Amino acid sequence: MEISRGQRLPIASLLNSQTFELAVTTVGALVVDISCFGLDATQKLSDERYMTFFNQPKTPCGGVKMIPSTGKDGTTFAINLGLLPSTIDRLVITAAIDGTGTMNQLREGSYLRLLAQGEEKARFAFAGRDFAEEKALMLGELYRKQGEWRFCAIGQGFNGGLDALVTHFGGAVAAPVPVTAPPMPPATPVKVSLKKVVLEKSGDKISLTKLDAKGFGHIKVNLNWQRKVAKTGFWNTGQQNIDLDLGCMFETTHGAKGVVQALGNHFGSLQQPPFIYLAGDDRTGAVSEGENLCINGEYFDVFKRILIFAFIYEGVPNWAATDGVVTIQAENQPPVEVRLDTSDSKGMCAIAMIENKNGQLAITKLVEYFHGHPDMDKWFGFGFNWREGSK
Repeated sequence: MEISRGQRLPIASLLNSQTFELAVTTVGALVVDISCFGLDATQKLSDERYMTFFNQPKTPCGGVKMIPSTGKDGTTFAINLGLLPSTIDRLVITAAIDGTGTMNQLREGSYLRLLAQGEEKARFAFAGRDFAEEKALMLGELYRKQGEWRFCAIGQGFNGGLDALVTHFGGAVAAPVPVTAPPMPPATPVKVSLKKVVLEKSGDKISLTKLDAKGFGHIKVNLNWQRKVAKTGFWNTGQQNIDLDLGCMFETTHGAKGVVQALGNHFGSLQQPPFIYLAGDDRTGAVSEGENLCINGEYFDVFKRILIFAFIYEGVPNWAATDGVVTIQAENQPPVEVRLDTSDSKGMCAIAMIENKNGQLAITKLVEYFHGHPDMDKWFGFGFNWREGSK
């Protein structure tokens, strides 16, 4: 069903469940952050834990969960209205430009979709012609009325970016975290931190400091990429699948070394050595969250260095077309983003180095390419004996 701007519909008229998804795709040469604001009856963000975005991917109740994707939909929110507390009266889906550009640069093919079990129930299409030089949009909202949830397509441009949206909804924006300095503990009351650290060039680094006795808590390394790319060559048409595998080489302060990767079924463990665990292997591209490598940050003092890598297990090596991005996030720390943004035809990429620098977690962008595991190992000096493996 196509929905026009300003149109309002009861959710019950679209589906017979309180569990569904809202998915946003934007088309154009813009970096756009999608967020969901959970507002109270006064349309204010009275509880900042109910702003769902890249730095806070789910609400405390689990009623809204953010699912980043490089597939058909750019960002998806899994919604369960039954889990939301009565204090949340409205969910507003917004878009804000990260960097330069304005919303009038959006191209045809941008839309907000309501999905139930993968089936599209409603679609609100929008494009740059609908806007002027705004930096943010309020795309649509779910709201309570007379005991039922309804949906409205808003499509309203908004001056300023994501920080202006936070302020508009009554929230407070925390001071940005400088790349060259460790983050400070949040002030009281807690403010929404909109900061994500992007390591732009090879060699760029950031150091994070422990905030409590638990060290860095749960450290998540996520790899996401474009699973299907255009075939190259005169006679090649259509698309081919690319399967990237995430893994790491590690070295401890006691001299122990190892590899965690799907190849050879070396998935590791979180609760015993090596305290690193690869959470599955996305062979099909069906997992919208990509691949995740988890590090038990409570044992961070055990580690000397961890080399994060990826290799193309299936498909013609074409790193430029994968649009790959790795996000490294420790608990209560800003997410650190590393993009695989240089072109190369070699099959393996050393993405980033995580090091223990006197108790600080130092992350350095590498994005260096190699023909295989042995070449990369030789370059970084781990000293493994390699043999051909499979999965």
